[in-house]
Amino acid sequence: MNKDAIKALARAVIETEAAAVTRLLDRINDDFISACEMMLACRGRIVVIGMGKSGHIGGKIAATLASTGTTAFFVHPAEASHGDLGMIKPVDLVLALSASGETDEVNAILPILKRLGVGLVAMTGNPRSTMARHADVHLDASVEKEACPLGLAPTSSTTVALVLGDALAISLLESRGFTREDFAFSHPAGQLGRRLLLHIHEIMHSGEDIPVVGETASISQAIVEMTRKRLGMTAIVNAAGEVTGIYTDGDLRRTLDSGLDPHKTLITTAMTPGGKTISPDALATEAAHLMQKHAIQGLLVIDHDNRLVGALNFQDLLKAGIV
Repeated sequence: MNKDAIKALARAVIETEAAAVTRLLDRINDDFISACEMMLACRGRIVVIGMGKSGHIGGKIAATLASTGTTAFFVHPAEASHGDLGMIKPVDLVLALSASGETDEVNAILPILKRLGVGLVAMTGNPRSTMARHADVHLDASVEKEACPLGLAPTSSTTVALVLGDALAISLLESRGFTREDFAFSHPAGQLGRRLLLHIHEIMHSGEDIPVVGETASISQAIVEMTRKRLGMTAIVNAAGEVTGIYTDGDLRRTLDSGLDPHKTLITTAMTPGGKTISPDALATEAAHLMQKHAIQGLLVIDHDNRLVGALNFQDLLKAGIV
């Protein structure tokens, strides 16, 4: 095994594929715009088809389209000839991938698609191919050479198809006005979805679980409340239920250093006035930002009248998968 030769070959692969992708820039033309317009106007679904490696790329393109606001799914062209054509309706649009544009399994179903009145966007490496000639719009995904030294394994061609598919998906995303919240709704189980969808009121401690004492409480009473509720802090409220301060583990250490008698000293003497607060309707990510910015471990949750409605600490964010 020649390590230098392996490094040189790996770099050559990357350079070849990078050059192939760069040449795509000149192909973002009227055909690309037409393909986007057809996909935006489609009243049904985008059905992506392709065989072999093109099929694998097609599956990824379909998934990217679906997660960015364009309803799409992948159909295997060989299975389409054996019943799965029933999944394709006249209101749909087919995006067909083939490096050669002469894939038998794809070309075999082209006449049926035409009879159904289904629109066809072809992405091939041969603008004179059967698939390109049958298409309403052809996207040029040709490459000068594959990165494989044998010139056989689909490498540059699959990379180019994938990048062109991403360009379509993101162009459609922008044209549809697809938002971060829309993206989160299609990714509810992942960290991205949690960060974009989870609100404070969904993870905060509320009701009897909120650590809280009145302004007439002693420091020792506040310490007991902190211990019972296990959030490392307690809120201090006035008679109207409005937050006037917060007492934390850090404040407790400072109390002990000061020599104050915790049994005889009111909590208002040792508390941090005001404290950092957040709305129950805020995103949980905002709480994480506030805690990190101010180097604190907890937040009090208040309504628009400054009344205490909840509390949360950094551990709650960890459990929710926000940080």
